[in-house]
Amino acid sequence: MGMGDQIRKQLAAAALKRQLERVSGEAQAQLDGAAATRGASRQTASWDARASFEAMPLYQQVKLLKQMGETLQVASPFFRVHEGMAGATTTIGAREYINYANYNYLGFASDPGVMASAQAAIGRYGTSVSASRMVAGERPIQRELERALADFYETDDCVAFVSGHATNVTVIGALFGHGDLIVHDALAHNSIVQGAQLSGAKRLAFAHNDWRELDALLARVRGEYRNVLVVIEGLYSMDGDYPELERFVEIRRRHGVFLMVDEAHSFGVLGETGRGIREQCGVPSSEVDLWMGTMSKTLAGCGGFIAGCQPLIDMLRHLAPGFLYSVGLAPALAAASLAALEALKAQPERVAMLKARGQQFLHEARAAGLDTGTSAGYAVVPVITRSSLKAAQWANALFDEGINVQPIFYPAVEERAARLRFFICSTHESGQITRTVMALARIARR
Repeated sequence: MGMGDQIRKQLAAAALKRQLERVSGEAQAQLDGAAATRGASRQTASWDARASFEAMPLYQQVKLLKQMGETLQVASPFFRVHEGMAGATTTIGAREYINYANYNYLGFASDPGVMASAQAAIGRYGTSVSASRMVAGERPIQRELERALADFYETDDCVAFVSGHATNVTVIGALFGHGDLIVHDALAHNSIVQGAQLSGAKRLAFAHNDWRELDALLARVRGEYRNVLVVIEGLYSMDGDYPELERFVEIRRRHGVFLMVDEAHSFGVLGETGRGIREQCGVPSSEVDLWMGTMSKTLAGCGGFIAGCQPLIDMLRHLAPGFLYSVGLAPALAAASLAALEALKAQPERVAMLKARGQQFLHEARAAGLDTGTSAGYAVVPVITRSSLKAAQWANALFDEGINVQPIFYPAVEERAARLRFFICSTHESGQITRTVMALARIARR
């Protein structure tokens, strides 16, 4: 690509970015202006549902993203179909790729023992429990998984939900409300923000991993609220860094607040034996009030869970809408996650291998002059491109070379934070990582 073409594409990307920033506000203003006369209009003209959907800000964003790809002549890297088991490698369009686009961190999703446990559960219980657990969906395998997770976290009990995202939404939304305060890291997962918004509590954010800012914030406002929840993550999935948990525990004690830790990406990844950020930082389990985790990553299934004291779990099991009004966790998924948990405890060498591969990727990428941000080299390593155009181009160039990685670009992140995000697995081979970094460094120099 010539220098002139590159400049023209960069200018086009900047123009489309500005247009994307405008379109949501403009579309919303149009909808708001139409709302006052919509009732009368419906009486005199037929209502067009399709046109109303097309006018929504969300659709305008989707439309502009498609336009951006067409204008910049960049093929979409999303919704590619994987034709078999995905781990360190995957098959797309009958071609095998080195794969960095899944979080099968310890390889349990394709482990023969884990799959056999899931198959046995189907043979005994069928494919679905077909009811809410309170009504008729309770099965022994669900309770066995919850008990095993509670023991793993050294807590009174645990409750499992059918979705990791929904776990945060329904738990935060159910426990807190008007008169309460929810404070979260500025880079918190969408599910945490959605849960806080649903609750009706006051919501504030503090700078990423900045416990000092959180401490100062609580010193100013803690007395104004009944209950205060602080939510952090064990390993941040966009940047691959983690907080100083011991500092947040001190703040919990000092200000009398609940502390929730989302271990979606740190469970099975951090700590010598994969017990997460508490093992990594040397913090007793009892110093955190709500341990949240997901079963779709290290635990090779699907769903989420909360581990904690008995009153907490009793409230959630009886009254959390996402549990009470949802079908129970499928037996095959519960069995798979239970088998993966037992394998994790029996095979800590997988955790050690994951750490080794993550550190290798981080060190080789930095040595090649690539910007890996604040990543600690545990399972998640971003390569910052600082341009959405570059992120898409680099991802497609790697794909052409047999390497599958997903770009993250505006509006998911700020334009200057556009990146490729590499998920590392224990099953990646050393040579695969070296090949990937060499290819990426070569593409970055073009």
